[in-house]
Parts: sequence; C-alpha cells; structure tokens
Amino acid sequence: MKANVGGIDRVVRLLAGLALIAFGVLGSLASPWNIVAIGVGVVFALTAVIRFCPLYGIFGINSCANK
Repeated sequence: MKANVGGIDRVVRLLAGLALIAFGVLGSLASPWNIVAIGVGVVFALTAVIRFCPLYGIFGINSCANK
C-alpha cells in the first residue's frame, strides 16, 4: 500500500474521526445513528493512522506531497 493521504488530510480525518466516535459513545445521537457515527469515525481515524484511503486509490486521488 502506497500512502495517499497527506498531512493536512490526516489531521482533518483524525479530528473528524475522534469527534464522530465521541458523539456516538456519548449518546448525542439517536439510537441507530450512534453506531453509524462510531463506524465512520473508526474508518476516518484508521485511514489517518495508516495513511491510506482505499477510495482515494480507486479514484486516483493523492493528497501526499510530491517527492
């Protein structure tokens, strides 16, 4: 897997993921939506940590700095 998630993208994904996980865990959302928020938050946080997004690969997007 070649990294395709850049620095600013990683920070935004990580913050959004942690916020969604917090909303889901704290019960700020209605019952079925809290599980969805936790799932999406985990995916965002995971793609930020591993620096690879499968959807970016499918669509040919790369937010990493060119080397």
